[in-house]
Formats: sequence, structure tokens, C-alpha cells
Amino acid sequence: MKDPTRREFLWTSGLGLLAAGCAPTAADYAQKSGRRVVVIGGGWGGTTAAKYVRLADPSIEVVLLEPNKQFVSCPFSNLVLSGVRTIDSITFGYDRLRAHGVRVLHDTATAIEPDAKRVRVGNDSLPYDRLIVSPGVEFQWEQVEGLAAAQDRVLHAWKAGPQTVELARQLQAMPDGGVFVLTIPPAVYRCPPGPYERTCQVAWYLKNNKPKSKLIVLDANPNIISKTALFRAAWASYPNIEYRGSNKVVKVDPGTREVTTELGDKVKYDVLNLIPPQRAGTIAVSADLVGADKRWCEVNHLTYESVKHKNIHVIGDSTIGLPVPKSGNIANAMGKISALAVVSLLSDKPVPPMAPGNTCYSWVSDREAIAVVNAYKIEGGKVVQIEQKLTPGQSEMWAQNAVGWATSIWQDMLG
Repeated sequence: MKDPTRREFLWTSGLGLLAAGCAPTAADYAQKSGRRVVVIGGGWGGTTAAKYVRLADPSIEVVLLEPNKQFVSCPFSNLVLSGVRTIDSITFGYDRLRAHGVRVLHDTATAIEPDAKRVRVGNDSLPYDRLIVSPGVEFQWEQVEGLAAAQDRVLHAWKAGPQTVELARQLQAMPDGGVFVLTIPPAVYRCPPGPYERTCQVAWYLKNNKPKSKLIVLDANPNIISKTALFRAAWASYPNIEYRGSNKVVKVDPGTREVTTELGDKVKYDVLNLIPPQRAGTIAVSADLVGADKRWCEVNHLTYESVKHKNIHVIGDSTIGLPVPKSGNIANAMGKISALAVVSLLSDKPVPPMAPGNTCYSWVSDREAIAVVNAYKIEGGKVVQIEQKLTPGQSEMWAQNAVGWATSIWQDMLG
């Protein structure tokens, strides 16, 4: 047997091709020598799952597929719109995951082949023993007339990153006396309270910087669907909010700068933030992981294994059927539970029953927040909610708690 080269030594020692000066590719992982878990998606669920598989059993090889080289947090991104935070403060790299032995590939999974137990990445393939899919959400552009052709001009900013920065710039550039229109899709969608928190942040900014302007909220739902009374109380401080429930937007025309609701009303805007209807990420749909609704993935409540394909676990915002919101905290909890389930299954051990938990903070001004806490248990093989608690009102204390929560969970995911 020949002596190993420095490159081979670094590879086998766990530092991999990155330490040798080159980024690994899918071709480098075409063969596997031991047990391997592939994770698709480097968001709240995927990063957590990848890290916790390695923590639970370092003998298992973990490959994480994520096209973006940086993680940008959706929670706290509404504060970028109001100027309370910068985009850099919610942006993180993946180097610490690599330090845990996770092999991070900044590439896109193009197909899943369940029978062959492999993921296609371009012309290459990654074989796996277990696959964890955490693809987030994709937008249903076709459900709003004119939106597909106007994606480059109509911002959603519902995936934090460049659009968040651009929407903040448009808000800052809007003339005093202008109209900011925010549209909310029908439930279910990613982060139920998110649009209402965004309403607070935009309204706060306008109140302090453009007092002659107003914010029109066109909600496809009949009423605020999360923390209703708390948001209503917070909005009392913002007379610049005009909230219209049961106003689903069905058409957008960037040329005339107006949207049309299903009631036939045409609403003019200076700045538009249109949040489209959503479904599971594209890879989940193309791999036939979604249910009859063609939107969301049904999973086993104990292992998050797909009810349609064995050895494939789906976590995070793409799932449905559990009585949990599509939140970052839930995705993080699913990441841990799926990781321990996968390790148990690969070791032919019973899967311990574990229920997720959820804490969700919403900022209602530059320094005050509200929160909800959901507790769950496993009963009869299903996740069941046992308690929901809301803060009695908004306060600076809850905002401080929110900062501590975010710092802790980002560290848990990526540290």
C-alpha cells in the first residue's frame, strides 16, 4: 500500500479537501465506505440535523447540501427593514459545522432517487443510508396573476437575504406621504406571526421617519392568525396601519403600481411587499414527497420519516400534519429529533419518543416584543399540543429574552 499524500491524510483526518485548499464536490463523495446520512438544506432544520447526527455518532458520515455559502436568519430579519438591525448581524457561515465533521457542499440537490438511495447533484450522485430533507418553502407564483413575470420587481423578502436589504432600501426611499402595501397569503405559510411582526416594524419606521405615510395590509385570512389580541394591542400605537382582512390579492401590475384583491378592489402602492402563497421546497415536490394537496409533506410523528418513501426524513417548514407552526424553533427541534431517530435506526435501536417545543418572539417596536410558547407531548404515536402560553403584553423584557433566545439557537445550529 502506498504512503498517503498530504491531501489524502487531511481528507482521512476529517479536515477534508477544504483544508487542502480546494472545495469538495459531489464527485468526491460518489463512493461511501461506511454509514452515510445526506442532509438537503442548510437552514434551521438541516444544519441542526447535520450537527446532531455527528454529535450522536461521530462514526456516521454526514454530507450537507446547501447552495448558499452563508446562512441568513429569517427570524429577526424584519428588524432589518426598520433599521433596528443590520443584515450582517443575522448572517453566519458554515465553518463551525465543518469543525464538527460535517462535510458541507455548496451545491444544489437536483433529484432524489429513493429506490437507489441516492441524491443527484448535477451529473454526480451521492449514495446515502438515510436522507434528511429540509428544503424550506417555495412560492406559488402562479396563484397571483402577473407575479411570475414580475419576480424581479415585486419583493417578498420572505427568504432573508438580498431581498430583505432591497425592501429596506425601498422603504427608506419612499416619499413621505407614500403608501406601503403588505400582502399576506392564505394560511398555511412559513412563520404565521411573521407578516404581523413585519407590519409593526414597517409602521414603526413610518411613524418615526415618514409620518404622512401609511401602511395598507391586505390579509387573505379573515383575521390575524397568530397572537391576535397582542398584535391588535400593539397596533393601537400605529394609526398609520390600515388592516383589511379577507382581502386576498389575486393580481399585481407593476406598470400601474397596483394590486387587485379577490373582491375586485384595486389598491395603489408606492412600495409593495407581496408575500406569495407557499408550498414545500421544489426538491420535495419533484421527489414525490408531498401529499395529495401537492403542497406539503406528511411524516411519521416520531421519526419524521416520509409516509411515502422509506429512509427519507422530512423536517421543517415543508411538513404538515403535526399540530405545530412553521417556525424556526420547530425546525430546529425537528432537526434534533430526526438526527437522534436516524442514528437509532441506523444502529437498529428503538427510536425514543420525543416531542418538539416552540417559542416564538415578535418585535412590535424597536425595543418591545411579545411571545408565545407551545408545549407538546407524544400520545398514541402522535404529537399533541398540551399547552400554549402568551405573554400578558409587550415589554422590553421580552425583547431582551428574544435576543438571548436567538443567540442561543444560532449557536445551537451553527456553533
